[in-house]
Amino acid sequence: YERTCRYFCRKTNSVVVSVGYHLAPEHPFPAQFEDCLTAAIHFLRTAQDHGVNPSRIVICGDSSGGTLAAAVAQALVNRRDLPKLRAQILIYPFLQCVDFNLPSYQQNERVPILLKERTLVLGLKYVNIDLGIIKEVFKGCHVSEDRRLKYQKWVSPDNIPHEFKTRGYKPSPTYLPSKEICEMIKSMFDPVFSPLLAEDSVIAQLPETFILTCEFDVLRDDGLLYKKRLEDHGVKVTWCHLQEGFHGIVSALSLKFLYAPYS
Repeated sequence: YERTCRYFCRKTNSVVVSVGYHLAPEHPFPAQFEDCLTAAIHFLRTAQDHGVNPSRIVICGDSSGGTLAAAVAQALVNRRDLPKLRAQILIYPFLQCVDFNLPSYQQNERVPILLKERTLVLGLKYVNIDLGIIKEVFKGCHVSEDRRLKYQKWVSPDNIPHEFKTRGYKPSPTYLPSKEICEMIKSMFDPVFSPLLAEDSVIAQLPETFILTCEFDVLRDDGLLYKKRLEDHGVKVTWCHLQEGFHGIVSALSLKFLYAPYS
């Protein structure tokens, strides 16, 4: 990521700060979020020491970094002792654990580099949960009736535009929840892990947002659903969809451009 960050720094003429947060499983959830939040608060307080206008700070991340960026932006909305973020940039972020059978999960379950099963494996390792429950989670047995009722207005195929459902999508059957698994996995419903599940009062205060999604990415619909929630609350969203894109494409392209002059 150093090369990618250098590329962004040069192309945007910006100061870029990359957080070297602790990694799971040695440092389990939410250590990574806490590292990023601590770094963001420190930089917001000391921005002028780095020649940065405190009113022009943008938080950015891709994939799980997009999750962390979204969670940090949410954590800062009620901080009156800090400058407001100018914007957030979310590049194919993971944003919810409610439904792993959204159209993009079905359509792209075997598309490299982020396979459907790998997405959940990484998520379960992050919160130190036994991988033996994967099949039940894919069925939705980890979502209690109360949670299903609460989250269905935010996480539903009905909120995905029709044009994204034409490529091999079928509505999934509903299975009864497992009390044991619901209890085991409850930490994954924390908005720090699943920012799409934050309350309306938080979503409405978020800064202007740029969201990048890719057609061939299991996380595509997470971005689409977050885009809708933000827009429903009056947050300005710039959306870029790469019709031929795949998960990880930004890093791949930035490396290509970095190496091209020397090849």
